[in-house]
Amino acid sequence: MTELWAHALTWTEVDPSRHPFELDADATKALTGRVSALLPSPEAAAENRLRSLEPVTKFLVDLYGRWACGWNWSVGEGDTDGGGVGAWCCTSHSVTTADETAPLIVAGLLEWRDWLEDLAERFAALAPPLRSEGATVDPWHWERACTRLVTVVADRTQAESGWYGHCEQVLGWFLAYNGVGAERAGEIVERAVGGRFGSWIAPDATVVDAVSSKFARAVGETR
Repeated sequence: MTELWAHALTWTEVDPSRHPFELDADATKALTGRVSALLPSPEAAAENRLRSLEPVTKFLVDLYGRWACGWNWSVGEGDTDGGGVGAWCCTSHSVTTADETAPLIVAGLLEWRDWLEDLAERFAALAPPLRSEGATVDPWHWERACTRLVTVVADRTQAESGWYGHCEQVLGWFLAYNGVGAERAGEIVERAVGGRFGSWIAPDATVVDAVSSKFARAVGETR
């Protein structure tokens, strides 16, 4: 189900400024209770690992917006490959009793939200300066942004299985933040990254520099 698939999320769907969210202690307790009521038994989860938690994800999406479907995008080979959530492992390991599992889900949601807010702050800090009509942006700004974002995503995901998928997504989100259309952003990221990253290995400085340089050139050629 695409609407529950974190890999397909756009910046518009995850931008914290568009989707206010706050949980105090009472709201967290209430949410945990509502999630608990939706949980399958460990046996049912084991029988249908990929779909048994869809009611939980759909509930969170209906409540908070599409961004919430990333609550279980865990590090490595979890339910959704290549994310940065550490509170949740995967259905086969994390689903136990409802009382134990529900807090993990809420913790995963909060961790995912913190990551989105962290990215929004980074995007604001890394955005090229405003320019007058007809002026061009120094490519250094784009190169610096790419370098820092690749580095932080590799660290967040621990560069484990499939991490580069989220890395490419984050680079696309940064371009969207700066007003680049989705199709053009996809072309820029593909030209820059294009198979240069792999699972289970963080890119070395030489690779990151090459990707960042291509990223900056591609932005300059397509804007």
